[in-house]
Formats: sequence, structure tokens, C-alpha cells
Amino acid sequence: MIDKRVGSVAEAVADIFDGATVMIGGFGEAGSPIELIHALIEQGATGLTVVNNNTGSGEVGLAALIKAGRVARMICSYPRSTNSTVFPDMYRSGQIELELVPQGTLAERIRAGGAGIPAFYTPTGVGTPLEEGLEKRNFDGRDYVMVRGLKADFTLIKGQVADSHGNIVYNKTARNYSPVMAMAATTTIVQATSVVEPGKIDPETVVTPGVFVRRVVEVPNPAQESVLIAAGVTFP
Repeated sequence: MIDKRVGSVAEAVADIFDGATVMIGGFGEAGSPIELIHALIEQGATGLTVVNNNTGSGEVGLAALIKAGRVARMICSYPRSTNSTVFPDMYRSGQIELELVPQGTLAERIRAGGAGIPAFYTPTGVGTPLEEGLEKRNFDGRDYVMVRGLKADFTLIKGQVADSHGNIVYNKTARNYSPVMAMAATTTIVQATSVVEPGKIDPETVVTPGVFVRRVVEVPNPAQESVLIAAGVTFP
């Protein structure tokens, strides 16, 4: 089996290229891989399409990536949330594009992409501006719109414990989108609080199997977004 450990977050994101589509795990701050995101800012890739539940808070993590001008387009469900100021201001000034996707539809689009399903029909969004430009069909008397599955070049996620083969266990709700995002990317990169040797994780508790993971980096004391924001931290 391949040892997927890398020595630093900088090494983990080194090959993310300009114009890449990057899925980033996290539901608000729960499961947000802040160290990987900050390493991506320092790495310098630009013109990114980012898929996430929201657009970040304060001026750290995803919000910092957006503020640095590295994101050309966001695909998300909640473009504005608590402490979210960077994205709304940039969107209003035309500096970034937005594709708004209902949360359940977003999760299913990512799952479909990972499962090799190119598109599916959903009733969500019918009769709203979100149906504009989408194919519509009627099944059993109900209208549905067709939406495409989502795939990515890279996925950045945060685990609680990983082994060197890339098997991942998450911390409760920090799991959120991460398992389906790991399946939908060509290259999945994981930061984990603890990286252990093979056999140290009970196989019954593994959520994301190592077959979906390309790189693992240990970050023993990961930052918490709310703590950074409360302290007035900005990055870089």
C-alpha cells in the first residue's frame, strides 16, 4: 500500500494549478481545512472555481482566499452568513461570480459527480429564478429541472484521524460534505489532527476509505475559524 503522508501543507497543495476547480469541505467552520486553505493562498494559484457550502467568515480561511483575489467563481448554497463581508462586497462590485445552489441539491450534485452520474432531475428550484437556463421535464404530474453532477480537480478536507493509507475518521458534524467531496475529485488532500499507522483505526469507523485520498498531512493543532475571527486575525 502507498504511504500517502506528505511533510507539510505547502507540499500538499503545491500542484494546484490556475483555473482549477477546488471543493473545500466545511459547514461554516465545522470541518473547514483552514491550514490547507492558507497554504493555497501562499501557493498562489488563481482563477479558481471553489465549491463550498458558504463563502467563509471574517478574513481567514475561505474568506481570505476570496479576499486575496484567487477565486473567480463560487458554487455554494449560502453566499452570505454570520461575519461574511468579503464575498458580498466583491460580488456586488463584479469581482467574483456566483452559482447559487440549494443545499440538498449541492450535496447531491457532488455525490452524483463522484458516482459518475452526469445529471439528475430535482423539483427543488422549480418556479424560482434558479430554474433559468435548465432543462425542465414533468414526471407524474410534477415539474423537475435537470442539474449536472459536480466534479473537481482537487478537494481539500479536514479529518480527525487518518492513517498513512488515507483512511479518514471525522469529528462529528465536521464530516458534512467531506465524504462525497473526496469521491468527486481527481486529487483529494486531507489535513488530519492525528495521522497513525495502518491498523490503528477500527475499520468499522472509517468514513472515507483511502482509495479516494491522494495526500494526507498532519496538523496537530488546527485553527478554529471562530476563535481567529474573535481575535481579529486576518490572513495573510
